[in-house]
Amino acid sequence: MHSTASPVVSVVIPTVERPELLLRAVHSALQQTFRDLEVIVVFNREEKDTVTALESISSPRLRLLPFPKRLDGSRARNEGARAARGEWVAFLDDDDLWIPEKLERQLALAWMSDSVEPIIACKVTARTPSGDYVWPRKLPSEPLSEYLFARNSWRQGEGLLQTSTLLAHRSLLLTVGFQEGLRKHQDWDWLLRAVKLPGVKIEFVDEPLAIWNLEKSRGSVSRSHDWRGSLDWIRDRRNLVTGRAYAGFIATQIASQAARQKQWKAFFPLLTEMLHLGKPKAIDILLLFGMWFVPSSLRERLRSS
Repeated sequence: MHSTASPVVSVVIPTVERPELLLRAVHSALQQTFRDLEVIVVFNREEKDTVTALESISSPRLRLLPFPKRLDGSRARNEGARAARGEWVAFLDDDDLWIPEKLERQLALAWMSDSVEPIIACKVTARTPSGDYVWPRKLPSEPLSEYLFARNSWRQGEGLLQTSTLLAHRSLLLTVGFQEGLRKHQDWDWLLRAVKLPGVKIEFVDEPLAIWNLEKSRGSVSRSHDWRGSLDWIRDRRNLVTGRAYAGFIATQIASQAARQKQWKAFFPLLTEMLHLGKPKAIDILLLFGMWFVPSSLRERLRSS
């Protein structure tokens, strides 16, 4: 399972006790039309089902990176990047998939970029219980924090840079790694810090090259409703976001989580924080009110329409 050659791309897949999903992800990486790659799976060696699943793949391009205990997502990605032999590192979550041309399309753009340290992303097919949607609906723009967090409509998926779409130089990931210990928002946190470095630029392939699985029944830290943790995170990263982005994050991320937990006592403090520390537009205030006062079924239809 170990290759001695130095590939162009190292694909890093962190996994936790999801062997069937992991096999699909690994195969989607190994079946890329761009062949000069290695796939590094970062996992807890005590997970016997994961070990058994990986042993069923007899590819010299597959590398196993076991650890004696479970790593959080940020630490797993950092360890994968440190172990990588490729010039480029691409990330793939164990429950997501790539279409075969994903790396080929992204590398073509990367090699044409005038940036010293391009971060290459692409559109995704968001697979939800109500259907498939192609996101983001608009191309990345500056400031990045507003692109990610500030909406101009009720509809979901305006701005998005999803983890399983990201491709970057290994050198960039060694310079600015993922923040270890974060339970949520790991990709956003890395992106906001990375783009502050000189020569870093977001490049974007305007076609869906990955499938992002958003099934509600599937467990995921990133989709849990830890609104206090999200509030602590955006407060800590306030220097990396604009006032509009701060307000938008409260409206679309924190308020939605608090409302689902029926934390009514959070409503006025969040509204106050948005108004005093952020620079909201009318749509941000409407979105915050909507999280509490518009039925969730109607919100789902509006967001996905």
